[in-house]
Amino acid sequence: MYDVHAVEKKWREAWKRDNLYQWNPEAPGKKFYLLTMFPYPSGDLHIGHWYALTPVDALARYLRMRGYNVFVPFGFDAFGLPAENAAIQRNIHPGDWTFACIRRMKEQMEPMGASFAFDHEVITCTPEYYKWNQWFFLQFYKKGLAYRKYAAVDWCPTCNTTLAREQVVGEDRRCERCDTPVIKRDLEQWFFRITAYADELLDFSQLDWPERVITMQRNWIGRSEGAKVRFPIEGHGGETIEVFTTRLDTLYGVSFLVLAPEHPLVDHLTDHEHMAEVKRYQEKTLRESEVQRLSTEKVRDGVFTGAYALHPLTGKRLPIWIADYVLMTYGTGAVMGVPGHDQRDHDFALRQGLEIPIVIASTDGHVPDPSQGAFTEDGILINSGPYTGMTSAQAREAIRKDLEEKGLGEASVQYRLRDWLISRQRYWGTPIPIVYCDRCGTVPVPEEDLPVLLPDDVNFLPTGESPLKFHEGFLHTTCPRCGGPARRETDTMDTFVDSSWYWYRYLSPHLEEAPFDQELAKRWTPPDLYTGGVEHAVMHLLYARFFTKVLRDLGLVDHDEPFPRLFNQGIVLGPDGRRMSKSRGNVINPDELVAQYGADVVRGYLMFMRPWDQGGPWQYGGIEGVQNFLQRFWRAVVGDEADPQPPQGEASPEKELELRRLVHRTIRKVTDDMEKMQFNTALAAQMELARALFHARYDGLYGTEAWKEATRTACLLLAPFCPYMAEEAWHQLGETGSVHLQQWPEADASLLEEELITVVIQINGRVRDRIQVPKNLSQEELEKIAREHPKVKEAFNGKGPRKVIVVPDRLINFVI
Repeated sequence: MYDVHAVEKKWREAWKRDNLYQWNPEAPGKKFYLLTMFPYPSGDLHIGHWYALTPVDALARYLRMRGYNVFVPFGFDAFGLPAENAAIQRNIHPGDWTFACIRRMKEQMEPMGASFAFDHEVITCTPEYYKWNQWFFLQFYKKGLAYRKYAAVDWCPTCNTTLAREQVVGEDRRCERCDTPVIKRDLEQWFFRITAYADELLDFSQLDWPERVITMQRNWIGRSEGAKVRFPIEGHGGETIEVFTTRLDTLYGVSFLVLAPEHPLVDHLTDHEHMAEVKRYQEKTLRESEVQRLSTEKVRDGVFTGAYALHPLTGKRLPIWIADYVLMTYGTGAVMGVPGHDQRDHDFALRQGLEIPIVIASTDGHVPDPSQGAFTEDGILINSGPYTGMTSAQAREAIRKDLEEKGLGEASVQYRLRDWLISRQRYWGTPIPIVYCDRCGTVPVPEEDLPVLLPDDVNFLPTGESPLKFHEGFLHTTCPRCGGPARRETDTMDTFVDSSWYWYRYLSPHLEEAPFDQELAKRWTPPDLYTGGVEHAVMHLLYARFFTKVLRDLGLVDHDEPFPRLFNQGIVLGPDGRRMSKSRGNVINPDELVAQYGADVVRGYLMFMRPWDQGGPWQYGGIEGVQNFLQRFWRAVVGDEADPQPPQGEASPEKELELRRLVHRTIRKVTDDMEKMQFNTALAAQMELARALFHARYDGLYGTEAWKEATRTACLLLAPFCPYMAEEAWHQLGETGSVHLQQWPEADASLLEEELITVVIQINGRVRDRIQVPKNLSQEELEKIAREHPKVKEAFNGKGPRKVIVVPDRLINFVI
């Protein structure tokens, strides 16, 4: 009788005692760095963690058996807002809560039997890790890639604090703590200049990534080629409003300008008559998110400033408005209103009663009707002075040259990508290593004084403000330059900084002299495969690419991309088809499943339930199918005291050959599927083999050489998926050494050649021909092949048979 829990406990302890999975970078074998996205320590592993991790472990085990020296580390992305919220709610230090969660998650991971290199663990909230976040910040600062400027944050006027995105709730954007309407407020904050690498980040030629991830990054960076145009401001002595446009051919169709409500020129331009209304509109806009402002369903409202600009080519007066559909964070924060040829401008002009000139006709000469909406395609210019009659492409070039001659425009490239705002007005993050001195200004902390430590003795205010602002010992320091009094920066870094380089640190997690061992990094990075969810397509993966390119330029690494190959796994949903949530009551607890079925069954089901890149709803019924498979495997390979004694070696040579053929076909199938990470079909092939072995055991094959080869191979193939049962069965067969240290089986090509047989084709009982087909072909496959035979097609005469009779491996008879 197979005692699942006793067996799994026995081998778990044995593997740990023997250091079975200890990584040695100098061990023989081709290197394979297998990296999976590290989790946030939320307190409990859920089935989604198992779904992400067990196939990674299976792949690592497979690769080791293929002779690779595999490095598959693990760690925790441990800084972040949830820990700080827990500190306030539970009156506990966020570090205590975080490490308690880590201990709990590691306890839950243990039954999985994962072969991760836990001795290379990285926990990002430890000083030995975040010291190097600070060191990187200083290197970025020296290169001009870290800088400080004013930027808008979400602000709660009642709590008197900034809010994270997650703390702003509801469509009307209220503070989750006090329900006060949230506004935008400008604060001086730190940025990384990721835009300096925008063009290089658009080069995906070295990446084997899912196309949807590349598309999402390309769209996020958003490169646009166009021109900058400067519109002189009437009555303001040479001042201009600069706009960026990709449609310079529509310049004669401009009938107004629109500024973002937060544009610095608004207060300067607005006349006294319109100031009160402009201020009210600005305050309203402060309560809106960018998503709300850009919504296609939003009413295009706005306010006139009372000021006018002049058209750079015609001198026409153009009213200057403010409207929330223009963002300060994109382009120049100003747009030229071309209502005849831009739908947003068209909607705005209709609402405000503004002129809608038409300056582009279709290529067939049709003049668009402005009442039917904006005509946004290229075409032929009309009503455009000297450019009338030109194509859109010709006009863009001609107008650009004329603007350049007048000093009122030039070609330009713009990006949707903004610089990376890394400041967080939070406690539980990496302190930014900057001090402010009244005499010396902004001063970086010397490298020898790192790390700037988070103080432990902090008091969390119910408002949620960072305790660093009020911690006298942290806040007040001395200036590294003049020795005078100075104040520390109280912002901490965005936690995406932590995850932008962690795979390098895995190689040498306790190194004190450098962020990572450069010699090891040169041999072992970039990782050969990175796995994780598609939800990280833009932020984490984009920041990691940026970081790697900066590290390359600092001379720390010798490659351009962090993850040449990426695989996105799917998501396990609740049984109701929705995302798992405690509030919905649809969370699947892996601990309960392991207690009921054992870890091997849970692992096997997670890999068998559907293709790994798809995910889908949890189905309880399916797990019992995997349980039945493993029970059949055990009874076939090892036997059970309740089963009858099998006969010894009475099978014919033909049956032995048939079994060997199946074994080697299975080797080929499982190997091919593992290379493609198609775990579900690899297991399906093993289920077929287990069924065949079970029948072969009592069909005279037990004890033959073919049987010994088949059972030994079955253990090897199962080992990556269900490591406990494979190990136990391996030893029950009398084999020595761990199954996980054995060589992966190789398929014998001579046994893969399919045995061909001759099948008779009959029509109405009369022989028409004979064909050669693989043995054991299914009725459906045989019928499909026979229907294509010329004599059968001729007999059918365009009609189908009334009946099809098949005698397997002998004949097929079509009754017509």
